[in-house]
Amino acid sequence: MFDKLRSAIKNLNKAITERTLDEKEVSKILWDFKIALMESDVAYEVVEELVSKLKSEIVGNKIHRFMNPSDYIKERLINIIKYIFSEAKQLNVLEMIKEKRAMGEPFIILFLGVNGTGKTTTIAKFANLLKKSGFSVILACSDTHRAGAIEQLTEHAERLSLKVISQKYGADPAAVARDAVLHAKSKRIDVVLIDTAGRMQTSKNLMEEMAKITRVVNPDLKIFVGDALAGNDAVSQAKEFQEFTNFDAAILTKVDADVKGGAALSIVYTTGRPIIYLGTGQSYDDLAKFNVDSYISSLFE
Repeated sequence: MFDKLRSAIKNLNKAITERTLDEKEVSKILWDFKIALMESDVAYEVVEELVSKLKSEIVGNKIHRFMNPSDYIKERLINIIKYIFSEAKQLNVLEMIKEKRAMGEPFIILFLGVNGTGKTTTIAKFANLLKKSGFSVILACSDTHRAGAIEQLTEHAERLSLKVISQKYGADPAAVARDAVLHAKSKRIDVVLIDTAGRMQTSKNLMEEMAKITRVVNPDLKIFVGDALAGNDAVSQAKEFQEFTNFDAAILTKVDADVKGGAALSIVYTTGRPIIYLGTGQSYDDLAKFNVDSYISSLFE
């Protein structure tokens, strides 16, 4: 994972080690680093932030004889990346669900994103995580557009021994979501996970449909599901969805196959929303809680 971004950082460390830290040399080194970051799917505005802050940390600062220049750069780069992640408020979803359960109300989560990101599979993984954490779960198929969507979610539900609420294709997605919430309330089910139609972020009608679902069920959490392999497309999708839906957090899928590594950093920076989980494989257990320190360690190992 993250081979491209890790390579860019290693090359920067090597360049700094082999050169003096005067402004001309630093500008040349950081230009190469800037290009490498963009090739690693780091969004342009994030690249500008990283390079600008790093340059201000380097130029004019003296490195003592006993200090390794590479370690000096590494420390400052880590601090900058940590700061970017710290700007997005972290969420403990399991604790949020416990608090809502204590009130006798179901916790409602709305999942959104474009086609092909693995959204429905991610919902199944999340349901599996919740079951293993001791919560009761119901699924709602508010994707009434895509052929096979109801069957796909139903199959996941059967494998996980969960109930799914659905209607026929073409039904009102908001009505399906409402039915699921009402069922959860009557049966005292802890969590409602709502699958929605994968939509292009430029589809005004589908975005309005998402807004209607939100008005009808008032979800406690809206989660954007992005594909790490989509690179900057995932970032642009996240920005558009943030504008139209004001989502609360993101889950990044297919991270196990991501050799570039820039999507996570870019989505957090451009939306101001945290990444809470990572999809790391094909099985239901392949959903890992996102940890900033682990992410940074993977970049500098």
